[in-house]
Amino acid sequence: MSMMARREREEEQEVWVPRTKLGTLVNEGKVTSLEEVFRSGQRVRESEIVRKLLPDLRNEVVGVSVVQKQTDAGELTRFSAVVAVGNGAGWFGVGKAKAMQTREAIEKATVAALLNIIPVKLGCGSWECRCGRTHSVPYRIRGKAGSVTVEVIPGPRALGLVAGPALKNLLQLAGVKDAWIRTFGSTNTMSSLANAVYDAFRMSHGLNV
Repeated sequence: MSMMARREREEEQEVWVPRTKLGTLVNEGKVTSLEEVFRSGQRVRESEIVRKLLPDLRNEVVGVSVVQKQTDAGELTRFSAVVAVGNGAGWFGVGKAKAMQTREAIEKATVAALLNIIPVKLGCGSWECRCGRTHSVPYRIRGKAGSVTVEVIPGPRALGLVAGPALKNLLQLAGVKDAWIRTFGSTNTMSSLANAVYDAFRMSHGLNV
């Protein structure tokens, strides 16, 4: 794709025409926070809603793999991507998607992650600290995906994240700064690892999403 074509595509993506009532309210400035959306129990069906209400979102490509399928026409090769998104201050989502090209798979997975975004309960659940600030989690949380289980244990301020690089990146996206992390199962499966972290945050709210 040429530079001009890429620029035109980006400009097209910037023009958002809402397709839902919630999208219209957000675009018109009548709904100004994602917290308000979640409190009302409304479902986010447009990724642009999240982008507009959380402009400081970052994304992390958790993993990209090749998926091959045998068809009558021969072997079909597609790419599967897992992407995590967060603003580093209490919002986190994970999405997965497949496409014929790597870039397209990542873009689709990013949209899926935005639509899956949830609030993260932050606090200070460490008996060593008890500072009352939102630097860790308020209590021990546990999540599971596939064969992987992730447990996040509250830590005192300045502890940092006691975990491997991949888990650190995910927890930093969510806004957790200090915690001990325990993992069980096939932790080299990055998609399961990311979804286990997501499940831990989801379960802390009792969310069935």
